[in-house]
Order: sequence, then C-alpha cells, then structure tokens
Amino acid sequence: MSRTVLSSATREVAIGFDEPFCVIGERINPTGRKKLSEAMSQGDYSMVVSDALAQVAAGATVLDVNAGIPLADEPRILAECVKLVQSLVDTPLSIDSSIIDALEAGLGAYEGKPLVNSVTGEDESLERVLPLVRRHGAAVVAISNDESGISPDPDVRFEVAKKIVERAADHGISREDVVVDPLVMPIGAVNDAGRQVFRLVRRLREELGVNTTCGASNISFGLPNRRVMNGHFLSMAAVAGMTSAIMNPLHAEDMNAIRAANALLGFDPDCRGWLTANRPEAEARPATGGLATPEGGEAPRQRRENRRRARASA
Repeated sequence: MSRTVLSSATREVAIGFDEPFCVIGERINPTGRKKLSEAMSQGDYSMVVSDALAQVAAGATVLDVNAGIPLADEPRILAECVKLVQSLVDTPLSIDSSIIDALEAGLGAYEGKPLVNSVTGEDESLERVLPLVRRHGAAVVAISNDESGISPDPDVRFEVAKKIVERAADHGISREDVVVDPLVMPIGAVNDAGRQVFRLVRRLREELGVNTTCGASNISFGLPNRRVMNGHFLSMAAVAGMTSAIMNPLHAEDMNAIRAANALLGFDPDCRGWLTANRPEAEARPATGGLATPEGGEAPRQRRENRRRARASA
C-alpha cells in the first residue's frame, strides 16, 4: 500500500491508504485574502502566525504555505514564511507556488521532507519541477491537467496522472512520493462531478497505487450551505479512497466529517478522536483537533501530560 511520508525537523506524518485522513490546512495563502496579502507584502507575518497556530489546534496534519502576491518578492516571502512557520509548529509543510524560483527558495529554507504543490502534466512543468523535487528529496502534488487544459473526461485525467507518475519515476521519484489531485469540479456546473471524482480516485488507488488530494471546497462553489455539502463530499471521498485534502480546518463541519470517516473506516482507535472532539465538555474548551494522530504526536503527548498531572494531584 502506498505511503507518502512527510516530515518536519522533528515529526513525521504519513499519507496513506491505511492512515487517518490527512488534513492539509489551506489558510496561509494570500489569494483572495486582501488583508493577508497586504500584510505579507509589507513583511508583517502576524496573520501567518495566527493562521498556523489556529490550523494546527483545529487538527491540520500538514500546512500549505503560499506567498503568491502580485509584484511582490515571492521567493523571499515564501522562504521567510517557511522558516517562521517551522519555528512555531512541528507540522510538515506543503510548499505552494507556481514560480520555480519561489519553490527553490522555499525548499532551501525547509528542514525535513516537504510536499511540493505542485506539478502538472505539461511537459514544461514536468521538466522544471520534477528535478527540483528530486534534488530536495520532497514529495509532490500532481495536478491531472496538461497542455490541453482540464479534461471533462475523468479517463483522460487518469491518463494525465499516469503520465506524471511515469515521468516522476524517470527522475527517480517513487510513486509513493506522488500525491495526485484528480481535480474536483463544482457540482453546480458539472452535475456528475462528484461521481466522476469518486470513480477516478478509486482508479488512482487500485491501478496506479498513488495517494490523492484535492481542493475540497471546489465541489460546492456557487452553492448555498457549502459547509454541509463539503462535509458530505469529504467523508464520501475518504470512503472512495482519497487520502488527503487541501482544506480549511477551522470549519467544524468539515472536520467532523473527517473525524466520522476516520472512525467509520477504522482509523480512530476506540473512537478517541471523535470522543475528544464531541464529548459535551469539549464545547467548553478550545478545540484541539480531535483527529487520530500517530503516537508521539500532539494529542497523545497532551493526554499523557494530563494523566501525569492528575496522578500528581491525587
């Protein structure tokens, strides 16, 4: 079974078929966030700090870091943000840029094994990004579109993904280090988009043996009551075999959908993650994520510390 291992300087996180669903926090991204964009371009990273801490507290297992600000020095800003976020949390990072110099700067600043977001099936993208991924020992998100754009046919998107996996192998990158984004279309525009992506995720798992991710909120774009739609999509995608998503962990409905999927699929031993997040007393304390985490992660450490304090005060 495919297992994509990412790491910070002190912690490993695995994305895999036999692992809890991996939440890749999307908030450190200035696209569509005017205040964050202005602050980052001026060297004010206070919102980056608060977003990093809040997402980890809410249960993110990887953080995406993007510094795509028009006319700004993206390589410098991305490298500074990578260093800053790594000084705050031990969560592995996804280094997110379409600019090769920015990716180089972010990777150069990183301690551990990151995820690179992203490479497409376009030959130019493959030949620019894959050598960089290999040189830095990273994993990579593979977007299943190419020079012809995003195909409405999921079988064509599968062939693009297959091409990326094969080209990655040519560069010495194993399929375990390729996480495919099958591209989620809005169901408000493409009525069978959900069925398409579930079918495609199953093929990617069974035929290519790769892990998958997506921009989860795309599914509900343009629709009302998006949190409910996104939550159902995430749990159904997990059942279909999707192993991660780039999403906002501050949305409680989305996170509870993932906790439910983890519990129902057997990735939440004794339902500890679900119970931590959903016991009545949880409403009276700050959120701590409540996702199943590998032993040695934040939640198990905190539980051990709580037990130690209880024994000491008895």
